[in-house]
Amino acid sequence: MLRHMLKLIWKRKSRNMMLSLEILLAFLVVFAIAAFGLRYWQLYQLPTGHAYQHQWSVTIRSAQDLPNDGALFDNLKRSLLALPEVESVAFSSFGTYEMSRWTENYALPDGSNRLQVDSLNVSDDYFATMEMTPAAGRFFSRADDGADAIPVVINRRLADQWFPGKQAVGQIVVLKVDGKQEVPRRRIVGVVEDFRSHGEFMDPVYFMLLRWVPGTGKDAVNNIMLKLKPGTPRIFESRLNAKLKQVRSDWSYVVTPQTDARSSMLNTQLVPLKILGVIAAFLLVMVAFGLFGVLWQNTTQRIPEIGLRRALGADAGSIYRQIVSEQMLLSTVAMLVALVLVIQLPLTGVFGDSLNWTVFIAAVVLSASVIYLLSLLCSLYPGWRAARLSPTQALHYE
Repeated sequence: MLRHMLKLIWKRKSRNMMLSLEILLAFLVVFAIAAFGLRYWQLYQLPTGHAYQHQWSVTIRSAQDLPNDGALFDNLKRSLLALPEVESVAFSSFGTYEMSRWTENYALPDGSNRLQVDSLNVSDDYFATMEMTPAAGRFFSRADDGADAIPVVINRRLADQWFPGKQAVGQIVVLKVDGKQEVPRRRIVGVVEDFRSHGEFMDPVYFMLLRWVPGTGKDAVNNIMLKLKPGTPRIFESRLNAKLKQVRSDWSYVVTPQTDARSSMLNTQLVPLKILGVIAAFLLVMVAFGLFGVLWQNTTQRIPEIGLRRALGADAGSIYRQIVSEQMLLSTVAMLVALVLVIQLPLTGVFGDSLNWTVFIAAVVLSASVIYLLSLLCSLYPGWRAARLSPTQALHYE
């Protein structure tokens, strides 16, 4: 039966060519959307490495560059801790769930294994404020005062890349600027499983958290991270802003609960997927109408053939199954050709981890299911119409 249907499809190859091309393109579009969505789902399941439920971010805005004044930052911290709702205060270059990003080139002391690393300057209290736990080593603290290298905490991805099969804690890395080694060096004191500053939909990257000490160095940070007591109402923002104004009234402060920042970031990151989903939906509707029209025309042109089969004893069920089976087989051939094309993507690694084998296989299965369902729905009525023809009507059809 399969061999017979393949012969019939091949004999009508000129008619089936455009139909096959339409199915192939539809499969590629659905595959792209499915892979995009499945990668988002895969990323969403990964830990971000930090909490957000009880954390608030305060961005300091000033007409001039912020001075790295140790006494000023100490005053800010003590004033905020005096509020009963505040459990912990920390400082950082920027907050989580923001589009801000800072990357630098780091390498091993001998200059090998140079990597582009996302980095963030944070104070000692940052890890407690963000409810982070070390996977190896420890977090930096006042015990690192006077150290010969800047203490840093890196994520597991970076540790495995630099020191595969070795202990990363205690190792030295260096900053490379314009190909030259900068001082001081960085010493790894701890490793966290992961840290994704942009949230759940951020691709895992090499990440480094560097120790920042108020009053040390020329650069200040302009973000305050707060951990508040559970149940703190949003109205607390007015009291918080008033307390900050008491310290520096010439600065402005943007207060953002991390739950709100997270929702905003997720909605922003989902916009491309939503747009592609709408486009794909319209395309599938157009493909469905095209398939239905072509199948209707093909069935009409084959009425004499159908009448001959009925006259030779074929029942209505056989005719119905033939029409549907031929369409499903045609869809299979078109998708196999498409599969030969798309399988090159994970094989060559052109999209890296974004199109890993788990995402690829799931996207192929989902896309094939959609195309099969579409083909089945479009072939049901033409098949039913062909099956209802009587041998006399079919043989006299012109």
